[in-house]
Amino acid sequence: MMNMQQMMRQAQKLQKQMEKGQAELAATEFVGSSVQDLVSVRFTGDKKLIAIDFKPEVVDADDVETLQEMTIQAVNQALSKINQATQKTLGAFAGKLPF
Repeated sequence: MMNMQQMMRQAQKLQKQMEKGQAELAATEFVGSSVQDLVSVRFTGDKKLIAIDFKPEVVDADDVETLQEMTIQAVNQALSKINQATQKTLGAFAGKLPF
């Protein structure tokens, strides 16, 4: 059985590893796109929107609704990628906690 000092050292080590993982995620860019890549968005791993790009052929003043739907699709795809990467990177620490 671990003593308290060993548990604290292990917890501190895991905390540093988690912080490193969080920093790496935050520095990673995630791209989401709509059907046919007509709309694409870029986020950082900490869910900050960096850019939204529209292909000229999707911009139609008479059909703003399609542009909105494609933008939503692209944003949701990027956020889903971020969530998956976060779970993969940080979820691994849950089983390593010493308590």
